Amino acid sequence: MQDTSRQDSSRQGSSGQDSPARHLALQGATNFRDLGGYPTADGRTTRWRQIFRSNHLGQLTAPDVEIVRALGVRSAFDFRGVEERAAGVCVVSEITVHSLPIEPTVVAALRAELARGRLTAPVALELMRDSYRNYVRHNTASFRNLFGHLLEDHAPLVIHCTAGKDRTGFASALILHALGVADEIIAEDYLLTNRHYKRDASNVSDLPADVLNAIGNVEASYLAAAFEAVGSEYGDLETYLRDGLKLGTPERSALKARYLAA
Repeated sequence: MQDTSRQDSSRQGSSGQDSPARHLALQGATNFRDLGGYPTADGRTTRWRQIFRSNHLGQLTAPDVEIVRALGVRSAFDFRGVEERAAGVCVVSEITVHSLPIEPTVVAALRAELARGRLTAPVALELMRDSYRNYVRHNTASFRNLFGHLLEDHAPLVIHCTAGKDRTGFASALILHALGVADEIIAEDYLLTNRHYKRDASNVSDLPADVLNAIGNVEASYLAAAFEAVGSEYGDLETYLRDGLKLGTPERSALKARYLAA
């Protein structure tokens, strides 16, 4: 993992001014982060305080709610499945929640392997990678809908799932790719989850510790598996953005006009 400290707190921006903090230390959503401040291939940067990524917003404390309100967030794009949403309803009354459901599959698959006596950490890692492949194979419509909302300009906005690391991690990577951020910076942003996310293992306490570590963190190989599936299904990322996510040249230009700063 590369050093991410240069992107993780208030730092000197390209203009010489202090940049906002990337990670907002909320008590009830430990993985709440800003996608702003990243340089792009055309010499611009992603706008601060427009797109946030997070774990779910159902456990925010009263001080957390005030922080989110002060950010001006009024829209949330939620990748959680039906049961997940019911278990953690957004507590910020001003936020309109748009559901883009991707039902979770990993825990059920892990428990099936546990019942067969075949569950090991390597098995868990491969199940995680396969879940990322399935984002492309079976859930592209949810990511396409996200970009449709981004083009409608709901910012400041937050995208999230339960932990804010897998479904949200892939969505964030796609957003940054579409805006022209370099692969290595996208990977750094993705891996920041391992620094900040405090996982709740209470609902998977029957699983071995090494398996919990595999599913409670993110690994570069997970995101790589998703992009390998992009290559297998679509040929390359640009074709996926165009044909899978319906981001043609006008849409890409509109995204950059809205979410990039000079």
